[in-house]
Amino acid sequence: MRWKVWVLIGLLVGSLIPAGLSLADENTSVPSEIDNATQEQTIAEHIVDTLTKLSTITERLMSNITLPENSSIMQHYTLAEQYKDSAMGAYENGDYYTTILDGLTAMHHYRVVLESLKEGRENLRDRLFEEVKRMEGYFKMAEHIIIVAQKQGIDVGNAPELLNETREAYKSVLEDIRAKDFAKAQEDLQVAREKKAMLDEQLKNLKEQLAYENADKVVKVFLSKTEKGITIADKAIEFGKEKGMDVSRLENLTEQVKAIYDEVNGLAQEEKWEDALSVIQENSETIREFSKAVSFIQRKAYERQVEEKIKDVKAFLRELNSRIQKDGKALKELKKEGVDTRKAQLQLKVAVQETRLGIGLLKHKKPMQAKAHFAIALDMLHRVDEFILWHA
Repeated sequence: MRWKVWVLIGLLVGSLIPAGLSLADENTSVPSEIDNATQEQTIAEHIVDTLTKLSTITERLMSNITLPENSSIMQHYTLAEQYKDSAMGAYENGDYYTTILDGLTAMHHYRVVLESLKEGRENLRDRLFEEVKRMEGYFKMAEHIIIVAQKQGIDVGNAPELLNETREAYKSVLEDIRAKDFAKAQEDLQVAREKKAMLDEQLKNLKEQLAYENADKVVKVFLSKTEKGITIADKAIEFGKEKGMDVSRLENLTEQVKAIYDEVNGLAQEEKWEDALSVIQENSETIREFSKAVSFIQRKAYERQVEEKIKDVKAFLRELNSRIQKDGKALKELKKEGVDTRKAQLQLKVAVQETRLGIGLLKHKKPMQAKAHFAIALDMLHRVDEFILWHA
């Protein structure tokens, strides 16, 4: 072999070993000059040395994750190990040519594994980070429920302690993410979710007690929101029929909710607030399903808006920022006038967070995921606008 072989091997090895995998301190550089008689053997030695390091690194990373046997990563890892063993065996038998060919093939499969693991870690980091950030709004809501319940003389039990424990648990997850210890982050996330589940149960009980303490307000809100939901559903049903879609489930669900609405409204007219609230609770599952259906319709509508507006990203982001600034100022004015704006402020904060997440995903060239976050932001801003108009 001539010296050009070294250039070829150097290029191959450089292209096969992923960026960020430092082997520089392991003396793996290719000699610039070598005796012709030992060129092939030296190349093989270099391949074997590199394979040993790659195998060790990959094995360590693979030991920290659990993958199904039929996953593409496992398939590439199995092939990498097989070709590595073949290359090592050939080297021991003095078959340096086979060592080089099988060694380079093994490197290719190791590279696929390492790049896939790196991408998986980045996706995991994004998912964990998003969940932790979303909890900020949840904690605000939980704190608000506990404070309101306390002010109304309701026994909140250990809800405050559970809230603090859950908040600290999610802080631990965030610290793990920042330390890039994703295995520990997943473990701590499981603990945090268990804490949240216990807190959810406490909050559910508090909300039920608050509902009966404020039955008239709850019923009025139900009637207002349900009336709007029925309007949205009716339009969706009409649109679906025009397009030849099967809307029978939504139509049936809407008819059930209309009957519930009429019954609750009748009791409200007689100021039988607790009876009206009982009707709402007895039909909570149907109402919940209807609410999900309406939310789905609205989300799809917002996604269509985003799909159209995002064609000019800069203009769309300017519009979002302008609406956020405008709504923020309007809420401050309402607060000065004595209006309780806490819920609307929380919704505005969620809109800001979702917008930031969307921008971050756009920067990472993930437009599909970004659109979903922008749709949520639009939904939150719509709710804030309704609140502002209602109290204007």
